[in-house]
Amino acid sequence: MVTPTPDDKFSFGLWTVGWTARDQFGEASRPALDPREYATKLAELGAWGVTFHDDDVVPFGSDEATRTKILTDFKKATDDAGLVIEMVTTNTFSHPVFKDGAFTANDRSVRRFGLRKVLRNVDLAAELGASTFVMWGGREGSEYDGVKDVNAALDRYREGIDTVAAYIKEKGYDLKIALEPKPNEPRGDILLPTVGHALGFIAELENGDIVGLNPETGHEQMAGLNYTHGLAQALWAGKLFHIDLNGQRSIKYDQDLVFGHGDLLSAFFTVDLLENGFPGGGPRYDGPRHFDYKPSRTEGYEGVWDSARANMETYLLLAAKAQAYRADPEVQQAFADCGVLELSEPTLAEGETVADLLADRSAFEDFDADAASERNYGFVRLNQLALRHLIG
Repeated sequence: MVTPTPDDKFSFGLWTVGWTARDQFGEASRPALDPREYATKLAELGAWGVTFHDDDVVPFGSDEATRTKILTDFKKATDDAGLVIEMVTTNTFSHPVFKDGAFTANDRSVRRFGLRKVLRNVDLAAELGASTFVMWGGREGSEYDGVKDVNAALDRYREGIDTVAAYIKEKGYDLKIALEPKPNEPRGDILLPTVGHALGFIAELENGDIVGLNPETGHEQMAGLNYTHGLAQALWAGKLFHIDLNGQRSIKYDQDLVFGHGDLLSAFFTVDLLENGFPGGGPRYDGPRHFDYKPSRTEGYEGVWDSARANMETYLLLAAKAQAYRADPEVQQAFADCGVLELSEPTLAEGETVADLLADRSAFEDFDADAASERNYGFVRLNQLALRHLIG
């Protein structure tokens, strides 16, 4: 049994434990609690932080006085519980007004409303001391190819993100934006579906220096992609601002299982990267370990708290195993034998030019390709060593 503490920087979205389990095929199987109750209980379980969409705490359409009172009470509850509000986001997907998106809706008036809603919550995020503002464009997309001018949609998406980023800079907020990719659901096809798409989009922004990524396990895996590789590329690009951890079992709807309750071996390597970094050195992630999952519809509130505890416990168990894996001399020797550490050595020597490479007969003319092809890399052995540490 492992016990999480605030030092582990575990964080939960209020929409996770607060999910009443209503889905497309059934009504809620749990009643809603006050958000303050969720925050208090998460702190008791050892969580460090909480996150929320605006509408998770304040009902959509509330007047200013009601909004202020609810947020004041909620902030007091998190402060009393010792929780950090580390991220805030905006719901631009639930209300029917956003049925064709927010920043990329064909209706200009909806785009203006969506932008105002987001800017209002940027102010809130800064006021509450959050360091990240996540933006998931769940309705930014289409079901039919002919109904959306994708060139114009990407222009409007860029306009919206750049406007929010410029506003953050103008106000002097210590806040970064993290885009959250997802391939589909609720839209048939969502714009910026993967880490790679989002990185390409960020490169086109005027204020992209404060815009990065919030990759989610299930969102990458439901597209058949490797989540750990996605995190690695975001790290490599200096754009891993936040993460969402959960479980997913193959290419299907977004399951939002407990972290590790999907592809366990993938979860092991995700934790290995987050806790131990790249084998050859490089950028490290030091942000929150944030869980974006849904307690099973079969669970009552005892099961909700069991599931919250399970996320943290699984992460800590995998972290301990990943630490032992990296510390194992046999693993380190396997890294060397496999060439994992050799990959960190530049292909061209320091100061070597293309002309020098062309003049080096050992690189091509005298290179024995047949002999080199006989090398046994030992990747299977290395992976089996990981498996031994995982289940042994």
